[in-house]
Amino acid sequence: MGDMAEEVGGHVKGPNAWRQAFAAIALAGALGGALWASEELSGNGSGPPPATCSDEDAGKAAGRVTGKQLCEALHRPDLAALLGTPTEIAKAASGGDSSFKPAGGKEIATPSAQVEFDTYTVTLSATYDGLPVAGSHTLLGDGAEQRKVLDRPAVLYSDRTISIRFRLDGSDSETGPGVPARVLTVAQDAKDSGGSLDVTLWRADGAVPDDAVLLRVAEKVLPTVPGWTAGR
Repeated sequence: MGDMAEEVGGHVKGPNAWRQAFAAIALAGALGGALWASEELSGNGSGPPPATCSDEDAGKAAGRVTGKQLCEALHRPDLAALLGTPTEIAKAASGGDSSFKPAGGKEIATPSAQVEFDTYTVTLSATYDGLPVAGSHTLLGDGAEQRKVLDRPAVLYSDRTISIRFRLDGSDSETGPGVPARVLTVAQDAKDSGGSLDVTLWRADGAVPDDAVLLRVAEKVLPTVPGWTAGR
């Protein structure tokens, strides 16, 4: 039997290795169903219908954005044009609510959303960890850049997706390194009082995404996320 591989984005800012591991697992779990569905539809001969936001794991919490809300902000009518591929139609769109609890710590909400096109896949996530964004570039290795985006502290850096291979014979899936991704982490408020919104971009052909594309998407999408207030 053959097998099938999909790319799932995983990224995180901050000083702790467990955060990096969790980010990849959380996004894979929340978004894997939509990725599988898009692969099945692509071979039916008639082409998939336009993607709409699905709520993979419905959840609501006071003062926090949900995965579905993130998907609705990300899956905007001009997203393909912002990506520089105006003729493409989204193949899949989904949002999910997840969280994790570090040993001895409090539960941290990490809602996320993803929209997939033929050329690009873009994710939008929120992390309610209470950590500031300013200064985190020093913890992300060479090449991470401290930025100011939409008048808020931000960090631009490189990451890599996770490749998940599903075998059609039903045996265990395999994971490994995927394609290069570029990530923009922006403080949830201008005072950088804790938490972030993250936009991640990668290409199906494995080329490194253009930072200008990532920044263009972020500058249009982030102000539409519920709870975003300019200058605050």
